[in-house]
Amino acid sequence: MIALLVAVLVALAIAAALAGRYPIALADVAEALVRRLTGSPHQTQIDTVLFAVRFPRILAAALVGGALAAAGAAYQGLFRNPLVSPDILGVSTGAGLGAVLGIFLSLPVFAIQLLAFIVGLATVALVYTITAFVRGRDTILALVLAGVVVGSLAGACISLIKILADPYDQLPAITFWLLGSLASLRNADLAVAAPLVLIGLVPLMLLRWRINVLSLGDEEAKALGINVEALRIVVVSAATLMTASVVAVSGVIGWIGLVMPHLARMIAGPNFDRLLPTSMLMGASYLLLVDTLARTMARIEVPLGILTALLGAPFFLWLLARGREGWS
Repeated sequence: MIALLVAVLVALAIAAALAGRYPIALADVAEALVRRLTGSPHQTQIDTVLFAVRFPRILAAALVGGALAAAGAAYQGLFRNPLVSPDILGVSTGAGLGAVLGIFLSLPVFAIQLLAFIVGLATVALVYTITAFVRGRDTILALVLAGVVVGSLAGACISLIKILADPYDQLPAITFWLLGSLASLRNADLAVAAPLVLIGLVPLMLLRWRINVLSLGDEEAKALGINVEALRIVVVSAATLMTASVVAVSGVIGWIGLVMPHLARMIAGPNFDRLLPTSMLMGASYLLLVDTLARTMARIEVPLGILTALLGAPFFLWLLARGREGWS
């Protein structure tokens, strides 16, 4: 199954490299790759389109989609609920607030992305701080409720800033960022986001069997010698780091972290050993497909958040109609 998903991802990457307003033949792509690998000084317009625009965007789509799907799989296992997504604790809304504030203050792009990253992490830290004051209650329920409250507060702040923003300059930029896009993503953004995603992915891979045990419930996990509180903090921190890293550079892209892990669980089962790589490959392929459609289906580029919602919502309704198959 993993080999098949890798093949699908490679096929979609090739299709994305060929498609666009400047169509490129497969033979031209191969020649451009040979020129780059051999260090040939001869550069053509095709080289510029591929290496400056399409290849970075393909890598970005795979990185963002894979990170969101991996974070969603971790959160769903942690909360033992297939309806959980990476923004359950408010990280996406918090990152959105940071970016909107940066745009409102007319900060440079890097500062906007950094502010989005910091505020996204701070939002989850605030959720955990609030949860610490409600000891004695269900920890999972307290986390979810605190996440809903803090996320709503961040959303209200975003709305306030949109009202105060310049309607001719700042407001369109804010609206476009909140809908998600890879159009302005640069190689430098990938160089920053990719290591952060890897840092978040490592503990999920190393603790995968403990995450399986945690999905059985707190009492069962404690009986098997698992430090539930410490493990929960590590998993939430890793998933939040991955989500904040990619949201900071791509904007808010919904549904991937909700639908892809759910579908992966139906295909690969609940074992986190198989679920994590399956979710990542499916998330990467899905966002790569959506991004290719976004830049080719109309005269202007369609924001990714719109397409992921249009495609993801009906599909998720079908998943719900099938029940909890593959969850346990």
